[in-house]
Amino acid sequence: MSTSQTETLVEAPAAPEGGRLPWSPLLALATAAFMGILTEALPAGVLPEMARDLSVSESAAGQSLTIYAIATGLSAIPVAMATAAWRRRKLLVVAVVAFAIANTVTAVSSAYTLTMAFRLVAGVAAAVVWAELVGYARRLAPPQLQGRAIAITMAGIPLALSLGIPIGTFLGKVFGWRLTFGLVTAVSVALVVWIMASVPDYPGQRADKREPILGGLRLPGVVAVLFVVAAYVLAHNILYTYIATFLDKYRMGGSRDLVLLIFGIASMVSIWITGALVDRRLRTLTIASTALFIVAAVLLGLLADNAAVVYLAMVLWGLGWGGVATLLQTAVTDAGGDRGQALLVTTWNSFMAGGGAAGGIILDALGPTSFPWFVLALLAPVLLVVVGARAHAFPAKRPGAL
Repeated sequence: MSTSQTETLVEAPAAPEGGRLPWSPLLALATAAFMGILTEALPAGVLPEMARDLSVSESAAGQSLTIYAIATGLSAIPVAMATAAWRRRKLLVVAVVAFAIANTVTAVSSAYTLTMAFRLVAGVAAAVVWAELVGYARRLAPPQLQGRAIAITMAGIPLALSLGIPIGTFLGKVFGWRLTFGLVTAVSVALVVWIMASVPDYPGQRADKREPILGGLRLPGVVAVLFVVAAYVLAHNILYTYIATFLDKYRMGGSRDLVLLIFGIASMVSIWITGALVDRRLRTLTIASTALFIVAAVLLGLLADNAAVVYLAMVLWGLGWGGVATLLQTAVTDAGGDRGQALLVTTWNSFMAGGGAAGGIILDALGPTSFPWFVLALLAPVLLVVVGARAHAFPAKRPGAL
């Protein structure tokens, strides 16, 4: 690794020795990841009710997701630069408090403009969380277990998608969407207490040790990893954002909940497998992840009129997608340290937001049956890059791994 957070921080407590992981702080970090995704995606589950109460159309209410993703992507680098000297736990706590405030305002606001303003605030807070989680996980683990620590931390993402969003949607229908956002606020407050009690503090970067974040693009392997991030996330979000429309086309709209549940379970299995193997098999896992998604896209493109094939494709897609955050976070941090991580957050969220826009254009122009073929067109070069970038981006053996 060319430049890591460990190299640019001073007075940082040493990582634990031996083969043990500090579970409480890692699970607190996983909960922060869970809160970031839940805060971002919960409006999708209560969109009709939210739009009605804010007196706007559903498409206008849906922009609450878009502004969150755009804010995260655009703020990642400037926020990382502005807060480089902050102590790390203080920065993480401020971000979670911002989640609590934004969700509280969302729960009580009847003004669309005010709601969107605090969704933007939450998006900026998410940029902080995503930038901090991997660095924290790496510091908390011995070198040979850093990939596993990242996997535990990133488990909050598929958990939020597979359980948090469905539960939040159910609670929103039963008790109202405002109460649901209030409950998310309560969880955020509890998380602040947990972080203060469990997560160790670390100093920020000294001014004389800081390096330009965009300079990370010159580090070997960083551009290759960022290309994989951009294409993979774009492919995923083109299909995932419009999966309901795709299923409706094949008369499976009534099975939407089951289809997404299967996808979520497969994603959790993928996280477990990734956590067990990422420290020794990052390259193999990334190739397998891409190949599984490619096979799923081919199945959906050719045989989506067969329900059994759709369920199989969702399993393969979930197995491919679940571990991607861990794999690519680990790869970019190995190659570029802090700078690579900030660049990844910007790339990931920008192309996540772009997936919805691109999918809408494709839907209007060619219809939902074309989605799998665009996914395939994006993932084919991803596979070529991962296979070819064996020297720096996706080496057979990770730096520091046994």
